[in-house]
Amino acid sequence: MMTMNEIDEAIDWQGNELSCADCMNHALSEAGKCSLKQACVQDRYAKRIDRFFEWNPTLARNYLEHLYFEVRAVAAKHVDVFHLPRLMFDRDETVRWSVASRLPSKYLMQMRADKDREVRIRVVARLEEGNLGSMINDPDYYVRQIVARRIPAGMLILMMHDPDAEVRLTVAKRIGDDWLIKMSGDKDASVRIEVARRIDGAQLHLLLNDPDWRVRYEATSRVAAKHLKQMLSDEDPAVRELASSRLEQGSAGQAMHVFSVV
Repeated sequence: MMTMNEIDEAIDWQGNELSCADCMNHALSEAGKCSLKQACVQDRYAKRIDRFFEWNPTLARNYLEHLYFEVRAVAAKHVDVFHLPRLMFDRDETVRWSVASRLPSKYLMQMRADKDREVRIRVVARLEEGNLGSMINDPDYYVRQIVARRIPAGMLILMMHDPDAEVRLTVAKRIGDDWLIKMSGDKDASVRIEVARRIDGAQLHLLLNDPDWRVRYEATSRVAAKHLKQMLSDEDPAVRELASSRLEQGSAGQAMHVFSVV
């Protein structure tokens, strides 16, 4: 039975009307293994092709050379993995993406330089962590961002100066404390804000003169009390107010301590 979002037509990928009578899978139809407008490998709609292979998974390997890319892509979803390598360099990116979704890791390395970014995104999401370093210079920023999320932390120093701010921000969220301070001079404020949020308290005073008030605010929120007085004259009112509030709280806390001792 068709679902509500399926179109009530039976047309192949070349626009020709389909008929079970002259189909090579006629015997399957009689056995209930395929059905026009529902589960048909000749149909132009991927959902019906997918349903055909769900009902007949062993037949997927027979369609890996089909002229219609959707048939090859869906067949790659169902065929056993031993047949996938032959499709790694298929002429259509949809097919290669389907292959990259299931291909054993030892073959994924051969798809790292695929010309389509969506394929490389799929590859980098599945590569073993130890092999991610080979993609840190990928031309697409989002591929590199995934690398920065997954790469072993010790290798993040190789991405500290990535040309894209979003990638460097991802690096700043994960990089070790010893290297984090080296990103305090990043040209993008969002990266420096993350540094201010994570950096060791003893180093926070190094960010108190940052040109962006948001960085100074983050630093002021955690910096040692001895550095707060200089922030009372900061050019931004929010920073001055925070510094003043912290100093007042510190004075009140000291007063309470003295009172309790007395």
